[in-house]
Amino acid sequence: MTMTVPFLELKQTYLELKDELDQAYHRVMESGWYILGSEVEAFEEAFARYCGARYCIGVGNGLEALQLVLKSLDIGPGDEVIVPANTYIATWLAVSYVGATLVPVEPDVRTYNLNPECIEAAITSRTRAILPVHLYGQTADMDPIRDIAQKYHLRVIEDAAQAHGAKYKGMAAGNLGDAAGYSFYPTKNLGAFGDSGAVVTNDPAIADKVRLLRNYGSREKYYNDYKGHNSRLDPLQAAFLHIKLAKLDEWNNRRKQIASYYLQALQGIPQVILPCVLEGCDVVWHVFVIRVPDRAELQKHLKEKGIGTLIHYPVPPHLSKAYADMGLPRGSFPITEEIHDTVLSIPIGPHLSMDAAEYVADVIRSYYR
Repeated sequence: MTMTVPFLELKQTYLELKDELDQAYHRVMESGWYILGSEVEAFEEAFARYCGARYCIGVGNGLEALQLVLKSLDIGPGDEVIVPANTYIATWLAVSYVGATLVPVEPDVRTYNLNPECIEAAITSRTRAILPVHLYGQTADMDPIRDIAQKYHLRVIEDAAQAHGAKYKGMAAGNLGDAAGYSFYPTKNLGAFGDSGAVVTNDPAIADKVRLLRNYGSREKYYNDYKGHNSRLDPLQAAFLHIKLAKLDEWNNRRKQIASYYLQALQGIPQVILPCVLEGCDVVWHVFVIRVPDRAELQKHLKEKGIGTLIHYPVPPHLSKAYADMGLPRGSFPITEEIHDTVLSIPIGPHLSMDAAEYVADVIRSYYR
């Protein structure tokens, strides 16, 4: 029997909440107010409360969220920022856009997140910040990262684009550094119906400056304190996100159930390396990533069986054309390169049925049998 299992079904989130989302659409459209305003403020308050943080500032997207945090801290030319070598390129782009220097560091091969044991060797007199990514829905190992940051008087900026609802030792992402950048890209655990993002922080100075920077650097219309940006969360997306936020924990729990099944059903296959969850981490499984030596062949087989997959991510930033000017050839970050050469994301999401998950696991098991 062949079953069709898409990698992720986005339309189902709309169908599940159709009446509420349609009402929100009409409410915003009939309000006549289409930039910032009460819908954005209401979502900002709700998401800050959800994260257990003091402030949330809605912005255009996750990349700009990180960029605005860096700018709010006056990090720019002449400064260095430690970043994971293993991440989506947006993390690096945020640093590049403010003119700072990227200092890539290898990941922990078990979790794919920034390896705290590699950070100190990368610190120089120019280092200003550490930018860990909570990749795939699991927070980085933040205690040792924060200890290093405190020792060297560095800022910690979380890339929480994939970690909506994730926790580290009981504390939610967004509270684990000086500030965090979130993305609400449609495929995220909390996704909008278009691009949008947010900065979450407990620091009033960061919150105030990001709020100005997102809106042309202006506190009062036509009076500009900074050379700011146009990076504002749209009221319509804010209204949609506010509705979906009420379902986030439930949807995350559905993901956890599927992940738990995969971890059990796929264990013991010598060729398959399963995700490793650090003690104290509450993972929200933005994606479920396995590592296999014959990725192309397995991916082709799964496609033939009707199963959608993706690769997060095929090319590490240092090997992309965009960063060829850094002169980092293959072999510069062997752990990162090995991860990018072998990872494969299999279907997971709040609307994936357990029957479909069982089919995915059965096909993978039979392939390696």
